[in-house]
Amino acid sequence: MPQLEVAGASLTYDDEGPRDGDGVPLVFIHGWTANRHRWDHQLAHFSEKRRVIRLDLRGHGESTGAGVRTIAELADDVLALLDHLEVERFVLVGHSMGGMISQTIALAHPERVERLVLVNSISRMTYSRGRGLLMAVSTRVPFKLFVAANIQRAFAPGYPREEIREYVRASSATPREVVMTLYGAMRAFDVLDRLGEIRVPTLLVHGYHDIQLPVSQMLRMAKAYPDAEVRILDAGHELPVEKPAELTATLDRFLTGARV
Repeated sequence: MPQLEVAGASLTYDDEGPRDGDGVPLVFIHGWTANRHRWDHQLAHFSEKRRVIRLDLRGHGESTGAGVRTIAELADDVLALLDHLEVERFVLVGHSMGGMISQTIALAHPERVERLVLVNSISRMTYSRGRGLLMAVSTRVPFKLFVAANIQRAFAPGYPREEIREYVRASSATPREVVMTLYGAMRAFDVLDRLGEIRVPTLLVHGYHDIQLPVSQMLRMAKAYPDAEVRILDAGHELPVEKPAELTATLDRFLTGARV
């Protein structure tokens, strides 16, 4: 597994697929407490015909490092990796917090982004009553209980419990400092009033049963995008693993210019 040393972190990443394949590279960015393997289905599918890059964000998965305080700092890590790989133009696909990172990159470097895909993501964090209560007690409960409560809420009803437990274990391995700091970073994230600046074709894919970032918040974001398509699937917040084939097919259509 290749790694890149950047700003006190060691970023683990995958860079697969033909360099002269169909279209510009796809860059997949995972969400809070997750890792690059959320995109296993998409990597296997798209790397047959085009270059695909994914990474573990600092402090997540097999990457080391902490100290970031904002979503913009995570975006800097992603850009450092792409510069290292000499990738000038790309398609961004971000899940949840990864979508926040993707929007940050698209706003800062519009000339480098060909298309933008936001999966279960939003542009301004607004807490539901339940999520607000969870946030309020987050510093008063055991860390692993806090993580478990968040991850269990992320899946739609009926998703296999044994698989949810595996995701809880993986998320609980993320250092407490990284988890709590980035929880605050997401809370502070707000680019809703700047979405009119993003002029690239954009796809918003969301789970109907998402209670972490409800559909209503995504639809408010959709109205602000000049050129956005919306697709709502029968899933919760973890679309890449709850409905991997459906998400991949939706991405495929969007990337070829077909209506989703």
